[in-house]
Amino acid sequence: MEKQTLPNATLILVFGILSIVGCCCYGILGVIFGVVALVLAKKATAMYTENPELYEGYNNVKTGKILAIIGLIISALYVISLIIIFTTIGYDGYMEMVREQMGQY
Repeated sequence: MEKQTLPNATLILVFGILSIVGCCCYGILGVIFGVVALVLAKKATAMYTENPELYEGYNNVKTGKILAIIGLIISALYVISLIIIFTTIGYDGYMEMVREQMGQY
């Protein structure tokens, strides 16, 4: 019998990569892609553990899950740091800080 590729195995890998890249977009996209990848990975893992002899592509699921966890952690830390910055110095202070950084270049 021919093995089937796990549904969404490639999508999980792509979302895991996008969760790491998405942390550069103020962390919001990284959190979204990371959570979606983890939910899809959970479903794919359940399907694979049920019948491992029927499916292939589990390595993509594992890799995507690891990348999603890393991206989710980095994005969450970035979001938390932005929340701390905005609550302590506010938006005007943040924009002043950005202008100072841009002036250095």
